[in-house]
Amino acid sequence: MHGPASPGWLLVALCAATGAYCLLRMRSSVLEQRRAAGGEALMGFGMAVMAVPATVFTPPVWAWPAYAAVFGTAALRALWSARSSSHHLHHLVGAAAMVYMAVAMAATPGAHHHGGAGIPLVTGVLLLYFTGYVLLSGARLVPVAAAAGTGALRWGDRPELARACRLSMGIGMVAMLLAL
Repeated sequence: MHGPASPGWLLVALCAATGAYCLLRMRSSVLEQRRAAGGEALMGFGMAVMAVPATVFTPPVWAWPAYAAVFGTAALRALWSARSSSHHLHHLVGAAAMVYMAVAMAATPGAHHHGGAGIPLVTGVLLLYFTGYVLLSGARLVPVAAAAGTGALRWGDRPELARACRLSMGIGMVAMLLAL
């Protein structure tokens, strides 16, 4: 992240906490919850690593291509999974956005989170998508939280927490794209 290191660390904390909760969701008794949680945990931890302020850590030259390969593989997996559930299309867009940011960082050596990287049109389209996703996710969260008081659910099975994690990752993606 460019600018002061504090927002970068807050983004790291948000994404790491989201990734940790997604790992907890992988223990859910609901099959679809477990399937989605693995990809979301990878996304949360990947975003946390990418958000580390440049003043603290400058990744080696090979890190960005490796990052693009990992998230390229995640995008292919999401594309394959989208055959059975349209929710995986969002995972596909998220993984593709991570590949895009990694390629943009690799193409501009020394510009780690300092702006000017990436293609403005692609960045703008991704910003529009994730801003819309954040607004829609936030609107969907309110009714779920109000109705969630019925029955005792395990932490990994709470739909409102899963939606809050997705909302957090969407907010994080908007912040990272703005910093790109």
